[in-house]
Amino acid sequence: MQINLNRFDLITLRLYVAAVHAGSLTAGARRLDLSLAAASKRIAELESHVGTPLLERSKRGVVPTAAGEVLLPHAAEMVARLEQLVQAVGDVRAGTTGYLRLWANTSAFGGFLPRLLGEFARSHPSVVLDLEDAISIDAVRAVLRGVAELALIGENTPTEGLHTQVAHVDELALLLPTGHPLARGRRPVPFGEVLDHDLVAFARPTSLTRQLAADAEALGRPLRIRAQVRSFDGMARMVAAGLGLAILPREGALPYLKALGLVAAPLTGMRTDRHLLWAMRDPDGLTPAAQALIRMSPAAVNP
Repeated sequence: MQINLNRFDLITLRLYVAAVHAGSLTAGARRLDLSLAAASKRIAELESHVGTPLLERSKRGVVPTAAGEVLLPHAAEMVARLEQLVQAVGDVRAGTTGYLRLWANTSAFGGFLPRLLGEFARSHPSVVLDLEDAISIDAVRAVLRGVAELALIGENTPTEGLHTQVAHVDELALLLPTGHPLARGRRPVPFGEVLDHDLVAFARPTSLTRQLAADAEALGRPLRIRAQVRSFDGMARMVAAGLGLAILPREGALPYLKALGLVAAPLTGMRTDRHLLWAMRDPDGLTPAAQALIRMSPAAVNP
């Protein structure tokens, strides 16, 4: 069957993408300000046009069929391009020369990223920055959906076909109170000794905690996570309160050492270099603003 390209419309494609991502046709219709009846009719017409069901419906919502999975990334990219077009036109009308949507993990926001963004903003004052703090896997999904143009993620994150390149490399360190027994002598602390203590960490789905869990598993040991937090600030305060030790990028630890009476000790017995990666769909399709930000990142400036 020959498919007529002229019968595809962007509203229906936007509805389809929204429904799949929400897991509900009702929620997808609400996002586009459509009635459920109108949304159902649009999806039915789309399925009739392509000649196969695209959504599997149940009481729990909707999921894409095999054909729907094939359609989804293409539809999502078209919707993302449309949003970029609208934003670009709006930028021209507002006198802005660029717009950059970036999702980044906590290690980036708590480390090198604010400094990089400050330098970028000073050299590109007319570029609007749209930033989101998210765990690495959610940042990857944002790029895949077209919600973000760039993501900063941990290197052990599944990228689902996205292109990546190194943005920054930091060293993991052990954060602990000044008077803690492992802090005596300021010697490198074996990872195996750290595992004898309770830990303060990010939630288990985060790239950093997954890395620590893999290193612990290699030693046949579990992670004794006593408290899960969402930020380096929360991590440092829990360590200062005596709830446990923490392993985090050294740059993320530095602001809290003097203020909270903590030390950052070097580690041995595990991989301590921590790579953060840029993730993108198509390097050649990046906006000039995104390309400029990547060129300014530490790994690009000091390869």
